Amino acid sequence: MEFAYDATTEELRERLLAFMDERVYPAEPVFAEQMRELENPWAWTRVPVLAELRAEARSRGLWNLFLPGDHGAGLTNLQYAPLAEITGRSGHIAPAALNCAAPDTGNMEVLAMFGTDEQKKQWLEPLLDGQIRSAFAMTEPDVASSDATNISTRIERDGDDYVVNGRKWWITGAMNPDAQILIVMGKTDPTADRHRQQSQILVPRDTPGLTIERGMEVFGYDDRDHGGHAELVFRDVRVPATNLIGGEGDGFAIAQARLGPGRIHHCMRSIGVAERAIELMCARASERVAFGKPIADQGVVRDWIAESRVRLEQLRLLVLKTAWLMDTVGNKGAHTEIQAIKIATPKTVEWILDKAIQVHGAGGLSQDFPLASSFAGIRTLRFADGPDEVHKNALARNELKRQAAARNA
Repeated sequence: MEFAYDATTEELRERLLAFMDERVYPAEPVFAEQMRELENPWAWTRVPVLAELRAEARSRGLWNLFLPGDHGAGLTNLQYAPLAEITGRSGHIAPAALNCAAPDTGNMEVLAMFGTDEQKKQWLEPLLDGQIRSAFAMTEPDVASSDATNISTRIERDGDDYVVNGRKWWITGAMNPDAQILIVMGKTDPTADRHRQQSQILVPRDTPGLTIERGMEVFGYDDRDHGGHAELVFRDVRVPATNLIGGEGDGFAIAQARLGPGRIHHCMRSIGVAERAIELMCARASERVAFGKPIADQGVVRDWIAESRVRLEQLRLLVLKTAWLMDTVGNKGAHTEIQAIKIATPKTVEWILDKAIQVHGAGGLSQDFPLASSFAGIRTLRFADGPDEVHKNALARNELKRQAAARNA
């Protein structure tokens, strides 16, 4: 087994680490200040410093690293993993600076894999170029969307058009006025086989009948520097039939193809969140004095630091193994490992963040450190792309089958 990064990955890591040190970290307070000055508080992509970072990232060859094939940098999942980890250290701006931020990444993957030439020209190309943003509308307030076959939004054929009716919520990025296109999942045939009822369709933001009802908060955070999370209503929203992605009934399969890479990208970036939390925890523990000595000398604090390092190294190896499997046997062949990292990552990183917050005292709860907002984001990840319980149930079911087959053999 080879644990070293290959030459391509190492070169890109060095380039990206330099970009982070020279441009991204110094831009963090500037970004926060410029966000407060925005006329539209949701239009985070219009912050001047982000435009500067994006131009610099492109000039340094750090653009669209997430996307394999001709449309992106051509990296494998294993090559991209350590790069995504680095961007996770400054999750508010680094992924966006490299045009590697969700939900655009998943939407670009969908369009690259399943879009028509016309759809790619109209929507994929400006997304790849960073000219626009997008959103993915699947989750609904009235049904348990952890079972994607539950969704009730209707996409009905009417001549040369489709008409969309329904409600969606927690639609990441949709509050941003630059999110000009939405990929919407709904039912085209409720009488079809359970996994063939759904379809996905492109709905431009300015289509009549599409209403953005409100922004959603996460533990009191509005996440406006990610474009927010929106509740949407579709009332007789009419779009051309050519806006359908794939064919009728392909929606569930497209969603699964989208969510595999999306899940591992979340996990990769989350490792970066944990790495920065450990750095902050160690610095704080060394600097703060309580009862006559640095709190780094306290046994319980040292236990937290040691446990954090052990748990994070275990998690990183599992994520890298999953990336390698996705490259070698495909997303379907890596399905169990994708579920495993989706279960393990938020739980592990949440634990590390909790200890880092504790070491920081009341400061860890404040806006003066990134820990509180990171904690809210990681806790959210236990729902994003499917809740823990769904992944555990599926993983256990597959494990039971595998063990039964081994006994029978």
